[in-house]
Amino acid sequence: MITFLIGLVILIGGGFLYGNFCERVFEPDERETPAYAKQDGVDYVPMKTWRNSLINLLNIAGTGPIMGPIQGILFGPIAFLAIPIGNVIGGSMHDYFSGMICTRDGGTQMPDFVKNYTNKAVFVLYDIFICLLLLLVGAVFIYTPGDIAATQLFGFSGTAADPTTWIIYAVIFAYYLVATCLPIDKLIGRIYPIFGLILIVSAIGIFFAIFTHGWHLTNIWDSWNTVGLYAADGGFDFGAYFGSSPFTGHHFIPVFFLTVACGILSGFHSTQTALVSRTIESEKAGKMTFYNMMIVEGFIAMCWAAGTMAVINMGATAGGVTMTLAEDGTTWQFFTNIAGNLQAVSATSVVGVICKQAMGSIGGKIAILGVIILPITSGDTALRGLRLTLADSLHIKQENNGQRLGLAIPVFVLVAAILAWAKFDANGFNVLWRYFAWSNQMISLFALAGIAIWLMMNKKGRFSWIPLLPAAFYAFATCTFIMNAKIGFNLPWPAAYGVGAAFTVCYIVITVMAGKKKAAAKA
Repeated sequence: MITFLIGLVILIGGGFLYGNFCERVFEPDERETPAYAKQDGVDYVPMKTWRNSLINLLNIAGTGPIMGPIQGILFGPIAFLAIPIGNVIGGSMHDYFSGMICTRDGGTQMPDFVKNYTNKAVFVLYDIFICLLLLLVGAVFIYTPGDIAATQLFGFSGTAADPTTWIIYAVIFAYYLVATCLPIDKLIGRIYPIFGLILIVSAIGIFFAIFTHGWHLTNIWDSWNTVGLYAADGGFDFGAYFGSSPFTGHHFIPVFFLTVACGILSGFHSTQTALVSRTIESEKAGKMTFYNMMIVEGFIAMCWAAGTMAVINMGATAGGVTMTLAEDGTTWQFFTNIAGNLQAVSATSVVGVICKQAMGSIGGKIAILGVIILPITSGDTALRGLRLTLADSLHIKQENNGQRLGLAIPVFVLVAAILAWAKFDANGFNVLWRYFAWSNQMISLFALAGIAIWLMMNKKGRFSWIPLLPAAFYAFATCTFIMNAKIGFNLPWPAAYGVGAAFTVCYIVITVMAGKKKAAAKA
């Protein structure tokens, strides 16, 4: 419990101090924002700060700060420290500066942001990665709400062999297809704040349950259920955490930071803050809208990580879950008590266990409904964004429904193929989530480089370490991960770490050189 509370102090106190620091560095002023300067009643519309904040929270959240921590807590209580530290100096800063720079530049979107602050070659790479990310977001945000609805709302098995699973997927698919081709998001946008409140309420329910129910949370100096993380005497084993010894096939760096993405740092967020940059009434509202909403997402991630740890410590026989090492010796499985029998369940099913234990049957159902709705409202914008990105890149007209369907259908075929593979493969979701998180974090490198270059171009180069610090970490983490992954280059860990270190040095050097060059050209 103490480790969890320390993490919350870091998140809230650190977020307050570092958020103020980032705001002073950017220096928001009273200039007219794009919402007024380009007001058109469609995209550029002034909106109140509270509404913008909740809309932005909903757009950036989805199931990211829920499913990531549920899987990431298997690494133990170190998650309670890694999430808030990474969130404060990485994710919240990333969201704030990307949103504010897009605002200052007239409401530009991320492709133009990348083009303005890097070069054409980097812009092409960004286009490739953003398409990959949006494709995976679409698949993940069909899989997770579909499975949660099947198993926790309707009581179905949620297995690939159960027809109801595919019926639920098909309903979400149909909605996404319509939402991708028609502008119905404007109707949904009116109730986004309500969904945002549901997300917050569910996290708060878990937070209070930790204290009112007396849930046990393991401290970092205590023994955790996962073998390999602690020495024989029960003490903290730094080697197991940081990779000098194998953690049943996993290493804390980079695997944890590719598993817990949205609660710490997410490249996808910059695409959403760029949208909101067209609706904020004042630059001074940016800290609340961008930085603080990512802090809220960090709080949500902390609560779900704590809830998962609590039900693991509770055990399946007491209504929680039990985790067991799978036969392959490298992956962990969740088990829960169903009708008196211990049965394996997916990470999505753990959501229902936590909600029921925290808020009872009725409150739990409401929380589950929110968890189902939220990713759907992010998935539709992701696939719509993918269609528009492809249309712009391939110069395909999108003037009528036929043209939009012509481009949307191939996209949905790819999403369906990914979804089917993830469902039929026993470890499919774990792999899908890791590659969704990998592409998500890779995208952040473009925004972080752009932020550093913007600072240099605006005579704030002495502060370029602010984005370059998390950029260096995630350059190393993402490169190391893909070098080692079986679906990547399958290199052994020592070689993967070496390549990751070299890539990180090149990334930082190239970014700094580009920033100095653009700063000199502007001067």
